[in-house]
Order: sequence, then structure tokens, then C-alpha cells
Amino acid sequence: MKTVKKILVALLVVFIIMQFFGPERNEGDITTIDAFIAETNPPSDVKNILENTCFDCHSNVTKYPWYNKITPVNYWLADHVEDGKKHFNASAWESYSLKKKDHKMDELIEEVEEKEMPLKSYTYIHGDANLTDEQITAVVTWGKEVRAKYSADLK
Repeated sequence: MKTVKKILVALLVVFIIMQFFGPERNEGDITTIDAFIAETNPPSDVKNILENTCFDCHSNVTKYPWYNKITPVNYWLADHVEDGKKHFNASAWESYSLKKKDHKMDELIEEVEEKEMPLKSYTYIHGDANLTDEQITAVVTWGKEVRAKYSADLK
């Protein structure tokens, strides 16, 4: 029994020490999204959806919840954000070629239509991130309009 107690105390000490370390936070400048918004010109309802359900993981600006201060949860969230930005980063929009922008919008449409985005793990904690069919239609319609412009420019 003493061995179990010593192990539990050691684990508690390690857990407490871990709280002083964490991954780099994704807290860039909100203005990095401006180019994406200006170029794609989402209607206000779609812009609201993007701000509330997409940009936390798909931009250089994340609004962190209180539980991000707890290790190892903060590492899990950092991994989600890093992976999200790898697939689509609104903050890097200006650096994308026209062909890449068209492709990224195509992926965005597909992921939203198939209800793959936002991730279930995100919607569990952010209940308001569950998109209604009406919201999905609005995002997809906007995405297709943006793609039509890119497709025309690519020809």
C-alpha cells in the first residue's frame, strides 16, 4: 500500500510540475484574417459562422477556453490547431496561389457539406458550433460563389 501511495504522490508532483510548461499559443494578430474576409466577402451570417466555428483552428488567432491552461489538454488543443492550420489557414490566405485558394475553397465546401467540419470534438465543447442545415447551405453557397470567381480567373 505504501508503494501505491508513493507512486500516486509522485504522479501528482509530476502533474503539478507539468502545469508550468505548455505549447506555444496561437495568438497572432486578428488583422491577419482581414485579407481573407476582404477577398472572399462572406455575407454577415457566414462571416459570423467563420468567426465562431472556423477561425479558432483555421487562422493564426485562437480564442482559448479556460481549460487550455491545463496540461495535457493544452497540448491536445495545440495539436488540433496546428493540424487545422496545415489544411486551411485564413491568416495565410494572401500567400496562397489562385489555384491553391480555389482548391482550399473546394475542400471547405466538401468538409462542411459532409458535416466533417467543424469537428465533433469541437462541437461537444462549443455547442453553438453545431451548424444547422440552413447555416451549412449558407456557407456552401458562399463557398461556391467564391470558387466560381477563382475558376473564372484561372481560365
